[in-house]
Parts: sequence; C-alpha cells; structure tokens
Amino acid sequence: MKKLSPLLKEPVQPKAATDGIERPIGLIDSITENPDPLVDLASRHIVSARQFDCAKLMQLCRLAAVYETTPALVQAPLRGKILISAFYEPSTRTRLSFESAWHRLGGDIMSITDPASTGIAKGESLQDVAEMFNNYGDMVVIRDSNEHAIYDMLEASRIPIINAGNGTDEHPTQALADMYAIFKWRPELMTDKVPAARRVRVGIVGVPARMRTVRSLLLLMALFPQAFEEVVIISDNDDLFSEGQRKELEGAGLKIRESTSLDSALPDLDVVYINSIAWVGDTYEELGANLQLSTGSPLKPGSIILHPLARGAELSTDLDDTEHNWYFAQARGAVFIRMALLTSITQRIHQVMDTPENP
Repeated sequence: MKKLSPLLKEPVQPKAATDGIERPIGLIDSITENPDPLVDLASRHIVSARQFDCAKLMQLCRLAAVYETTPALVQAPLRGKILISAFYEPSTRTRLSFESAWHRLGGDIMSITDPASTGIAKGESLQDVAEMFNNYGDMVVIRDSNEHAIYDMLEASRIPIINAGNGTDEHPTQALADMYAIFKWRPELMTDKVPAARRVRVGIVGVPARMRTVRSLLLLMALFPQAFEEVVIISDNDDLFSEGQRKELEGAGLKIRESTSLDSALPDLDVVYINSIAWVGDTYEELGANLQLSTGSPLKPGSIILHPLARGAELSTDLDDTEHNWYFAQARGAVFIRMALLTSITQRIHQVMDTPENP
C-alpha cells in the first residue's frame, strides 16, 4: 500500500472563511452608504479606469465589503440573467472570479475560452460577434490581446461589455480589486484629508507604458492623491511611460519618482505592487524579471505586497506566510468587488442595499 505523506497523517484544518474579516468590516464602518453614485453605472460599458470617480470607487468598495462579510444578504439579484464570458487570452483569476461573482449573484454563464471555437476563426467581424452576443446574453466580459477589439464591439453592442484586459491597454476591474485591497488594509486613505504622517509610499515594480494592470491602477490611485506621499516606479527598463501618461498622473496630483534599484527603495515603501508580465499579441513578455522579492528583501515592517498574479520568480513563495502577503487577500477580494460592479451595472443596486437585513 502506498504510504501517505507525513503531512497527511494528521488532519489539516482548513482556514476559516472568516479569517481577516475584520478588515472589510473596518472599511464598511469608515464609509457612509450612498447608492446614488453606483446608479450611474447602470447599463454602462466598463472599458477604462477613467470611468470611475472617488464616490463610485468608495461605494463599490463598501458594497464589496458588505458582500465579503455578510454573504447571506445576497438575494440572487441576477437570477435569470446570462453572462457571456469571452476570454480569448489565457486567464485563471479574472475569468474565474467574474464567473464566481456572477454565480454568487444567482446568474447563469456561457463561457468561451478559445476564439478558434467561434466565428472569429472563419473571419467573422467583431461587430457581428457583438450583434450575436446581444441576442444570447445580458452582459459580456471580454479579454482580448488585441487592445482595439473591445472598442470595435462597443458600437454594435446593446448589452454592457466589461473589459477584462485588452492587450497592453487597460485592466480596470483588476485595478478595482487592487484598490479594494489597499482600502481594506487602511480605510483612512479614502478620507478627504489624510494626515501627512499617515500617507503611504507605494512602490510599483513594473512598466506603466506596457502593463495594463499598472496603467489602470495608477489611474485609480490618481483619484486619491491626498492618500499617497509618493509613487515610486521601479524598473530596469527604459521608456517607462507612454506619451502623456506621466503628465496626466502628475496633473492629477500624484508625486512620481523613478528608481532602478528595488532593494534601496524597499525600506521606505508601505505598499509594494509587483508584476513582470505584459501581454503583447498572442504571447507575453517579461519585464524586470530580475527585480525579485523574498524574505531576504529589506521590506519595511508592516508593509504589504500586492501582485495581480500569476506570479513567477519575481515573488518568492517564502513570503506567503509573512505579514507582507496581501496578494492572496487581493485575489479573494476580486470576487466581491466584481460582484459589486455587476450588481451596479445590472441595475440591481437598490435590490441589494434595501434588503430588510441591511436597511
């Protein structure tokens, strides 16, 4: 008989689903509920982080925290609704978190994971694909390595389309998940006036011109310039910003500095956002893969690490059991922030917020 691993001789108790629940509760307590900003999202396409303002982002985060802390409040507001999940580029977390969010809200899903299985392989235009989607579903979530694809579909679409990553352009819902993690970690960053001593310094290991996750995150961070003492872009690449990108961010109030040395920057960073993958065409390129984090890195005590995942050698697994690991909480929170967004777009926001259990 095959022997069990020693680790399996004793039963291992899974972590409780309520672990860390005090964080979203703290976020809820710090924001006054107001559904009005979310009503403005009803039936809207979501293609860019530029579509959000402070009020929308704060209320989305609050609703996400409600979903995360009190799942029994969910009254299946999307029962009878169908999501078309069209992922023409590899995805694990984004696709599954969207599908999990839709299922948790009571809806059904039709999933496409290979464009070769659709009429696109036979030369069908994206406009015609969008026209067919109109007849089959109530919303589309699409990821495509062609950054123009989603824009080509908008004119023909009569149902909302959500951008789940378009080439090197944007990934707005990943940025929502990133900000949700930061605000759970420190809710006071959402206030109008953050005391100077409480502002945080964020290091972003990546290339804003090439990485859609970084591009969208910076746009949302720019909505709260009072929260960030400084944003340090850490990279060994040239041409970090696309034309006009840095000017736009600094014009919104972000203080940006560039660095080529990760270890020299780490002791002063409260938040470290690291990524090394940029999608280009049908494949990806690694940028700054030699800039790596591990338990041997000079991380500031109490600092947190975020990563959109999937990770490579840039983020060592030996950090998983440290206080710095917020990347798993970041991935978990993505389900709830997407639930909040889907609820808002499908005009079910009052149905959720006005339940007897949540007056």
